[in-house]
Amino acid sequence: MKSLCRALLCVTLCGLAGASFGQDVRLPERTRVVLDNGVTLVLAEKHEVPLIGVEAVLEGGAITDPGSQAGLSALLAGLLEKGAGTRDAAAFAEAVAAVGGTLSAGADLEAITVSGEFMSRDADLMVELLADMLQRPALAEDEFDKLKNRAAEFIRAAKDSNLGALVPLYGRALLFGQHAYGRPVSGSEASLAAIRHADVQRHYEAQLGADRLVIAVAGDFDTAAMQAKLTDAFAGWRAAAQPLHEVPPPAPLTGRRVLLVDKPGATQTYFWLGNVGVAVTYPQRAELDIANTVFGGRFTSILNNALRIESGLTYGAFSSLSRHAAPGSLAIYSFTETASTMAAVDMALDLLGAFRTSGIDAAQVTSAKNYILGQFAPRLETAAQLAGAFAELEQYGLGTDYIDGYGPAVAAAEAASINAVIAEVYPVPADLAIVLLGDAEKMRDAAAGYGPVVEMPITEPRFKAPAAEPAVAGQRSK
Repeated sequence: MKSLCRALLCVTLCGLAGASFGQDVRLPERTRVVLDNGVTLVLAEKHEVPLIGVEAVLEGGAITDPGSQAGLSALLAGLLEKGAGTRDAAAFAEAVAAVGGTLSAGADLEAITVSGEFMSRDADLMVELLADMLQRPALAEDEFDKLKNRAAEFIRAAKDSNLGALVPLYGRALLFGQHAYGRPVSGSEASLAAIRHADVQRHYEAQLGADRLVIAVAGDFDTAAMQAKLTDAFAGWRAAAQPLHEVPPPAPLTGRRVLLVDKPGATQTYFWLGNVGVAVTYPQRAELDIANTVFGGRFTSILNNALRIESGLTYGAFSSLSRHAAPGSLAIYSFTETASTMAAVDMALDLLGAFRTSGIDAAQVTSAKNYILGQFAPRLETAAQLAGAFAELEQYGLGTDYIDGYGPAVAAAEAASINAVIAEVYPVPADLAIVLLGDAEKMRDAAAGYGPVVEMPITEPRFKAPAAEPAVAGQRSK
């Protein structure tokens, strides 16, 4: 999930509000219609301001990319913006900008999403542009070449100056292996090089269609009129040529896997420690969100306090939860000077072990509740935010209580139930995928203490090591 997961999980440093405020969040009434060809429409009127938000979700995304062509869905999503209908890329962008609207497409693991916001007076144009993007994209070869080259260049640039952005890609590749969740959504240098223009055209026909489409619209419009517009625009679209296969749940890792990514001369080491977590349907997500907030989800978390504030080993340490239709990853990530790599990793492992054993206390629970609920309501205020929430609820088959009941569930959570969730979901330190990205020469021997090491140079054009050794029990006492 994308915007909805950010609404429920993201924690920032601003805007604390009273807990009771977050408990009162309720989605507006909506109308749900399924067209004969499978398109699902979700329409919610919100007349406070003359704006309309739209979110179109096409189930599939990066999980449908062939294993050797990771990044194919991301390139296709990017091309949807680069001309459609009778408009080339420049004319399409101008049509959106001329009315002060926004319309963009992107891919994640399980969907291609088109998000937009327009003045209510421009509703006809919004529907026209959306219909053209999805049903009549130009998929121009020159624009494909630009997007593909740019995606590869971003990866090469990150290997020089933004290693932190790459560590999760190595981490998920190591953890999930051949499972679809291990593929980099934006691709790798190797997979992008293998994609041709004809592959994108075939992927469009195979993976995009009415049977995969949810369109959610929220804002200042009349429901009957908007339903008629969208029905006229989309009722004739074909189904995707290929069926969408269910992704099996990935197996949790038992033992340790260690990947050492060598960047000679690096002065810092970036590290990622993770295992398989839970799916978006996990029933006790309120308790899990509280746990993650306390452990590594905010500036005053256990991880950041120990690794940054008390020890000065890093400028930041965090934990993250990725929840999808099947269980995603639960990870710890940070960076430190090369000389203090093992001290920082050992501390993170100690903190994980203590967190599982000791859990959290009542004061930490209260603080986390206020923090989460203070962030919750502001992320579901605008028409665009509401459209995104409705679309993702539909995508994952979740009822409105997923949002309406979230605030009360957070408020009602108690330390005992939260600690039970911690023990159930958070991995033991001996069962982890461990990625160390830095100067291998200076930490190779110490890294071997965590378990069998697979080493690869950062110049390798893939995020997965060419050969991976089976997981075994970790050798260090941490």
